Amino acid sequence: MAVALNTLVEEADRYLAAARIADYCPNGLQVEGAPQVTRIVSGVTASQALLDAAVEADADLVLVHHGYFWKGENPCVTGMKQRRLKTLLKHDISLLAYHLPLDLHAEVGNNVQLARQLDITVEGPLDPDNPKVVGLVGSLSEAMTPRDFARKVQEVMGREPLLIEGEQMIRRVGWCTGGGQGYIDQAVLAGVDLYLSGEASEQTFHSARENGISFIAAGHHATERYGVQALGDYLARRFALEHIFIDCPNPI
Repeated sequence: MAVALNTLVEEADRYLAAARIADYCPNGLQVEGAPQVTRIVSGVTASQALLDAAVEADADLVLVHHGYFWKGENPCVTGMKQRRLKTLLKHDISLLAYHLPLDLHAEVGNNVQLARQLDITVEGPLDPDNPKVVGLVGSLSEAMTPRDFARKVQEVMGREPLLIEGEQMIRRVGWCTGGGQGYIDQAVLAGVDLYLSGEASEQTFHSARENGISFIAAGHHATERYGVQALGDYLARRFALEHIFIDCPNPI
């Protein structure tokens, strides 16, 4: 089966409510390729490695969380950017990218999908009074030690996380995938036992220690693998297309 590129993009934009979410980059179709789509390749970031894999897989469209044209970046099409765009244009492959809309979505969003992977019951937003904070808060069915929860994260993520271990058992959890370590202050106010994000900053250690909570950095790439897979699966079911998720390893 094939679907018109414009039809697929319109559905993805509608499903994610992309037009209603302010972001640091354009969401939706970033590079236009062939007018018909039969095969989607998805991945976390539109790196050269993913584009090369998409060419090898004979994809018509690449779907990612981290696309191009970020605010503040050099707009000149040179070097790495030129090589990436040349690959897409040469092979008539479209690039479809969703950043914050994919973090926030209640079904296929990165944060909701990570909760499902880690068996966390979602209770609500990390900061109900600030919609710009994209993290969530939830609970485990049974309390566990910080080290036991870190082992669970390692089993799911396939990599050892950074653990800052607090003293209390873990029952209530706050989290934000990717580079959401700055929301640890909101997590403290939400009364969590542990806050999880993809990355850590130097001050994260002190915030966790001095506020008496545990913290886990599980990897920016690793925590954001699940939303784009879920969105790709949704589009594939919706239009009877083939969808292949390709994980290009990234230790960050």
